[in-house]
This record gives sequence, C-alpha cells and structure tokens, in this order.
Amino acid sequence: MLRFAEEVILLLLDDEDGRFAPVPGWSLAYALAGGVLMDLALENRIDTDLEELVLVDATPVGDSLLDPTLAEIEAGEKTEMEAGEKRGARFWVVRTARRADVIREEALSRLVALGVLERRDDRFLWVFRSRRYPTIDGKAEREVKLRIMGVLFSDEIPDPRDVVLICLADACGIFRGLLSKQELSKVSGRIEQVRKLDLIGQAMSQAIHDIAAAAAAAVGRA
Repeated sequence: MLRFAEEVILLLLDDEDGRFAPVPGWSLAYALAGGVLMDLALENRIDTDLEELVLVDATPVGDSLLDPTLAEIEAGEKTEMEAGEKRGARFWVVRTARRADVIREEALSRLVALGVLERRDDRFLWVFRSRRYPTIDGKAEREVKLRIMGVLFSDEIPDPRDVVLICLADACGIFRGLLSKQELSKVSGRIEQVRKLDLIGQAMSQAIHDIAAAAAAAVGRA
C-alpha cells in the first residue's frame, strides 16, 4: 500500500507530461506533511484532535517517510513535559513541512523503484535542467485519481484512506489545480460531507487552514 505522501504526488502529477499540477509550493509542502502525520495516526503512533497531538507509541514504523517525524514528535513530547506545554497538529504540520523537499524526493524515488514512475532529465533552454516524472505503469496514478474523483462525483461510501486524502487535498487547495471552477463548485458540498467523516482528518485540515490563514494575514500586514 502506498503512503499518503506517495499518493499526493500521484494525485498532482499530470497524466500526459509528468509535471506537477499548478498549485502553490506551500500546498504541496503541507499536504506532504499532513500525509506523514496522517499515516502515523493510522499506524497508531499518534493521535490528534483540534487542540492537541499526542504520542501513542514511539516504536519506529520501519518506514523512512514516517520515522524521522515520529522521532521528532517523541523528542518534542519530552520537551513539552519539561516545559509544561502542549503542541497541536498545527505545530507539527509546520515542523514536518520543513522536510517537505526531502519527503517529496523520497516519495518520488520510491515510486520510481516500484516502477510506477520513470525519472527523466530534460534540458530546458539549454541551460537549466528540469525533472519530470511521467508514469510508465499508469495503473497506480489512475487508481488514485479515479478513486478520489469517483468519491467526489458520486454518493458512494468512501474508503477511510480516501477520506483522509480528500481532507488533505481540500485543506491544501490541491483541488483548485485539478478541477475547473465549475467542477469544483459542483463537488464543494460533497467535499464538505466527506470531510466530516474523519475526526483526525478534520483536525489536520483545520490545522492547515489555520496556518494558511495566518500566512495570508501576515502578507496582508506587510
């Protein structure tokens, strides 16, 4: 089973040219961070609500995408106990997002190793080099996109992992890069309905929304 970070990558990749959908850099960073935290929650390593994120089990998962963040949370919990403070999902989304580039490259490398993607280097303007990652086994990518779009454009009961992925994509504005304005308007009610199906997904979504709102307010004051 793919991790959420890998599925976020596949959700954002264009089917034809292998480039990422046009979304802001922070969208991808927070989606990857949220994906790591959500995987840790589903692995019963952490639990979170709208106020607090707690360590449940510090045992490493044995996954290079998840264990560095788990170790940080374990170290952070010791600091919290000493300082008498609590750090919620918002803090850990921001903290994990600092490693977004590393998480993205790790996820891409794993997808290449699985044979899902092929890495190509193309010369751009004869000076810069840009990577693109077109699929060579489109099954995994189509599966992710078709699953998510199938949920949004129908009344079918979604798989819990799809609920989480939809929560992440919505919170990070990813659907604005994948759907037209008309399509997004059509499924907005469905997205809200799906978001209510998972409490941890709600907490993560709220944390990301709060971060984005705070960043926008800071830009407005500048």
